[in-house]
Amino acid sequence: MKPRHVEFVVPETAAGMRLDRVLVRQVAGLGRKQARALFAAGSVTAAGRPLRGGMPAVPGVAISVELDQGGATADPDAPLDVRLELDQVLVVMKPAGQPTAPLRPGEHGTLANAIVARYPETRGIGHQPREPGLVHRLDTETSGLLVVARTAPAFRTLTQALGSESLVKRYLAIVDRELEATGTIDWPLAPDPKKRGRVVAHPVPPRGYYHHGTTRYRVLERRTDLILVELEVARAFRHQVRAHLAALGAPLVGDTLYGGAPWPAGGARHALHASYIAWAGDATVPSFRVEAPMPDDMRALFGG
Repeated sequence: MKPRHVEFVVPETAAGMRLDRVLVRQVAGLGRKQARALFAAGSVTAAGRPLRGGMPAVPGVAISVELDQGGATADPDAPLDVRLELDQVLVVMKPAGQPTAPLRPGEHGTLANAIVARYPETRGIGHQPREPGLVHRLDTETSGLLVVARTAPAFRTLTQALGSESLVKRYLAIVDRELEATGTIDWPLAPDPKKRGRVVAHPVPPRGYYHHGTTRYRVLERRTDLILVELEVARAFRHQVRAHLAALGAPLVGDTLYGGAPWPAGGARHALHASYIAWAGDATVPSFRVEAPMPDDMRALFGG
């Protein structure tokens, strides 16, 4: 049985190292993605205070880690919009404002809570218990399509497809600053050391941890001072589309974290929607293609 709680003292050899890297070294069997999730959930503490993964390690500090985050609990009242249902896989539509998965034990109302309530077979499938069957995720204020595996073989197949860029994902975005008709940005992304929860696109690989993601885009339509853009990514790093557009000088409307113009009618929403997902199929998971048109709030922003 795996331990639920781990404690360790930061060794001298880890001085100045990022805490998330220290955690991976000190906790047997823990991967980088799991470490980031533990920090995001507030499960890594020192003297009772939550720590951030990007903090530098200080030798001699006692670290406490709660490894058992628990799974997503079934919440039949949480909304669930199913756009495709196969024996092996689902494609669901997440509205803006609904978190993909819970961050804290006992949290309700997320997409994951709705999934396990209606499809209990997804429990135990996925990267971690709080993400039942979820092949990928969307930011809370991004709307759109998500793929959910109903079997372990389907999850393995589709996560591998994500890494090999054979699971095709497209987004619709609205910006208010000029862009070339088409383009590609593949600048590496790394956590912003100056602002928690933000990532930065670097023209050259930075020192330390980073992710090398590629975002391709094409302008679909221009209206007065707004531009509708379609983007294609494969395995997107957290905030990849948002940070890459900001690096091009054209952040999403409503995305004030990355310098985007305010969108008063959108509330906390930013103008990004996962509109298309497709898989060519294999012996494990049949082919599928699902499209979700631009939602009403983004359509109203763009002028109908």
